[in-house]
Amino acid sequence: MKVLIADKFSEDHIERLRNAGHEVSLQPNLSKSDLPKTIAGFNVLVVRSTRVTEETIGAADKLNLIIRAGAGVNTIALEKAAEEGVFVCNTPGKNAVAVAELAMGLIMAIDRNIPDQVRDLRKGKWKKKKYATTKGLAGRSVGIVGLGAIGLEVAKRAAAFDMEIAVVDRPNRDPSRLQALKHLGARFEPDLESLAASCDILTFHVPATPETEGLVSRELLGLMRPGTVIINTARGTVIDEEALLEVIEEKDLRIGLDVYKGEPGAGDADFSSSLAAHPRVYGTHHIGASTNQAQVAIADAVVDAIESFQDGELLNCVNLGDVGGTAMTVTIRHFNRVGVLAGVLGTLREAGINVEDMENFILSGRTAGSAVIHVVGTVDDELVEKLEAVENVIAVSVSHR
Repeated sequence: MKVLIADKFSEDHIERLRNAGHEVSLQPNLSKSDLPKTIAGFNVLVVRSTRVTEETIGAADKLNLIIRAGAGVNTIALEKAAEEGVFVCNTPGKNAVAVAELAMGLIMAIDRNIPDQVRDLRKGKWKKKKYATTKGLAGRSVGIVGLGAIGLEVAKRAAAFDMEIAVVDRPNRDPSRLQALKHLGARFEPDLESLAASCDILTFHVPATPETEGLVSRELLGLMRPGTVIINTARGTVIDEEALLEVIEEKDLRIGLDVYKGEPGAGDADFSSSLAAHPRVYGTHHIGASTNQAQVAIADAVVDAIESFQDGELLNCVNLGDVGGTAMTVTIRHFNRVGVLAGVLGTLREAGINVEDMENFILSGRTAGSAVIHVVGTVDDELVEKLEAVENVIAVSVSHR
């Protein structure tokens, strides 16, 4: 397959792909406006932060797969990809440790005023009296909003600092994650409002969705204790920046940020942000996942996704439809012969039955197999008889979904 990598990528992993027979083009300086003019002829597109627009997907003539080298896919036009039959996959959890380390670093930097101390020392000023008073972290409560892979890694590290972990109680939480939180001694609050009102520190690890936009709102800020520390290493849209600026001094808030609204997409650019420039804010440059360890893990996952796709398997596909919405499932037991599935699909087509998803399993000995076909439409007794009459079909069964 022809693979376009539109961001930085490890040479070792590029070599792995080439050794597997893929034709790889590394073009890390492509912008979102460059992609539509470049994408023609490529089967796979790999991006990290480069935006994949509807125009890019529309200009692609052979594109089958887009891989986001990271977790968030808000920079990719998912609906357009689905309309054009292009799969979108990501690599979740591979940068979790790196982002969790940065979140904890921001918490410690705020508690000890580390950046300000460095600045004063570089100016030749000794201010031990000013910086000698600090609250410390042990025994303080940290509310973790978003308990995916990153949130859980933050919880582990906070527990190691003897901090009190607090989370929002979710009735449908994954049992293994729930057990891990209990093991860490987590306190469960009924909702986000209760969490905000009861914690010394709030750290956010949620995706960019309509539901999380402006999550840190005027209302939520109003519930926070004076002196609350807010950490955001997720997405800039999570915080209502204007609302935060209005109360940041009044409520003596301290803020640690790695992400911002309207942040540059390029690696080097001018950036003006009233929030980032505020003296109560410690900021980094959206580098949460940018450790060598994380990049190697992500690159491994990208290579795995490409190789699995070539073998007919999708890893972490984010734009698959819900097969549960199909009306019926048809199971075809058949001899492993040339043309048998073509005959089955042709029969369904003649009956006006749309196939939405299917998988064919070959049994040991490779003599026979079983095809599971999810369809929309009514498969009645007459159609079952026609399917059973297809050469090399052993038996047909139908179930309603």
